[in-house]
Amino acid sequence: MVLSTISSSSSFSLDTSPWRYDVFLSFRGEDTRNTFTAHLHLALNRKGILTYLDEEKLRRGDEISPALLQAIEDSRIFVIVLSKNYASSTWCLDELLKILDQSKKSKQQRVLPVFYHVDPSDVRNQKESFGEALAKHAEN
Repeated sequence: MVLSTISSSSSFSLDTSPWRYDVFLSFRGEDTRNTFTAHLHLALNRKGILTYLDEEKLRRGDEISPALLQAIEDSRIFVIVLSKNYASSTWCLDELLKILDQSKKSKQQRVLPVFYHVDPSDVRNQKESFGEALAKHAEN
């Protein structure tokens, strides 16, 4: 469903497009890098949808790279793969904040959440692993 919606959009991957990437994938590497996100990335690329996938594995204390921040600015759609440990990653939360800030600036950019083995109400109501991780993040 998402693939057909994305690929049917008329402004994707045209030379006149202001976007370097059609889709930016935000995900927690340890949860989905080699499973869901890898399959989604491959499927999008097979449809000719230019997709940004961060290959770096950030270590504690590292900051989000300027290249990743630029990729966020240069992407039309943000697919946020919300998995069990997504909110426990400072980098994921920082990335999400940048994405939300960027999407507010531009009426053309869209955010699509994907709930991967998490209940959407846990995310919305900040319960379970999301609530715990966000509370811990707020303390720091």
